Amino acid sequence: MNRDFRMEEKVLPPSSLEGKVKETMHNAFWDHLKEQLSAIPPDFSCALELLKEIKEILLSLLLPRQNRLRSDIEEALDTELLQQKAEHGALDVPHLSKYILDTMTLLCAPVRDEAVQKLENITDPVWLLRGIFQVLGLMKMDMVNYTIQSLQPHLQEHSIQHERATFQELLNKQPSLLSHTTKWLTQAAADLTTPLPTCPDTSDSASVASSSPSEAAISPEPLSPTMVLSQGFLNLLLWDPEDEDFPETLLTDRTQLQELESQLSQLTILASVLLVASSFSGSVLFGSPQFVDKLKHITKDVMEEFKSRPEEAMQTVSEQVSQEIHQSLKNMGLAALSSENTASLIGQLQNIAKKENCVRSVIDQRIHLFLKCCLVLGVQRSLLDLPGGLTVIEAELAELGQKFVSLTHHNQKVFGPYYTEILKTLIPSAQALETEVESL
Repeated sequence: MNRDFRMEEKVLPPSSLEGKVKETMHNAFWDHLKEQLSAIPPDFSCALELLKEIKEILLSLLLPRQNRLRSDIEEALDTELLQQKAEHGALDVPHLSKYILDTMTLLCAPVRDEAVQKLENITDPVWLLRGIFQVLGLMKMDMVNYTIQSLQPHLQEHSIQHERATFQELLNKQPSLLSHTTKWLTQAAADLTTPLPTCPDTSDSASVASSSPSEAAISPEPLSPTMVLSQGFLNLLLWDPEDEDFPETLLTDRTQLQELESQLSQLTILASVLLVASSFSGSVLFGSPQFVDKLKHITKDVMEEFKSRPEEAMQTVSEQVSQEIHQSLKNMGLAALSSENTASLIGQLQNIAKKENCVRSVIDQRIHLFLKCCLVLGVQRSLLDLPGGLTVIEAELAELGQKFVSLTHHNQKVFGPYYTEILKTLIPSAQALETEVESL
């Protein structure tokens, strides 16, 4: 169901035992082929097997309508004809390799054009065949991914019907199966009628990021099925791991949601660090993409440590960010930070380790606001009007938003009818409820 899903070739570390064995076996095979072709007279037994396999791969890359090219390949790489030429010592491996390269050029995706062109410069027949197999392997993977993308809409529709039918069978046996789901949506409706807590002492750094028009526009949204579902999905990103009352309709997605929650937490810390740093760096320095990237790398490098030792992690970040700002200001000929400002910078960065930190709370709320916009408006429209303080992590937010929307959209397709019935009891005055839930 993941739109970004792609099959990728397994790359073994050269230092691993499996990698060493594979490399040794491959080298032994190609060395053996070289010996056969160098013999007098040449032995084409291995070359014939390779050509036979290449033919099969090329045919597998053809689309159903490419009948003429299929016939050309069958004729040019006819196994019996090649066998007869080999027996008479007349098998022209370089000529066949040239034909194979020309055919690969016709069939490969544009991304593989350069790889195929490089093969044309190889004169050694063994190295050329070896290169051909490597690029054909990539082309096979491209075809697999193309097939997956082509079938994905059909697979998704089948999955929706299958998941819903399976869940209905369980519901028929356990009528109370939706109890946790009902509780989850009830809490979401209650959250929408409860004002968000405000930070009593917002720091200067937090005030740097002013609220966006979308923040003001969405806050007073009246209670509706769309907003209740959106709030419910957002609540899943704050779910207590110890709480076993997880919605039954989302049990199979729980692992993915936990991964998204972790990604959201990391982006909250990252954006908080960048927000604090921007207030001390100045617009000229912070306007440099290279400088911002350096701060991102500094912060991302300690994310694993932050999970278990947040204070130590932010101590490291504060020191490195302070040094980077100092050095960058010096390199640009700008005034250095005073000792007072340096101490304030380090102190504000270290305070991000605290969950109740105002900068962190503001950023967390605004990322949740962005995700709510994604659910209602879509990712691309939401990116056009990011809440203050989030523009520096736009690319990371786009990735998070797309994953979140894809997951929730599929879930609603499957369980929309059940959500409709529950929401009717929570919002009895809603008009055209069923249509609205499905349109989300």
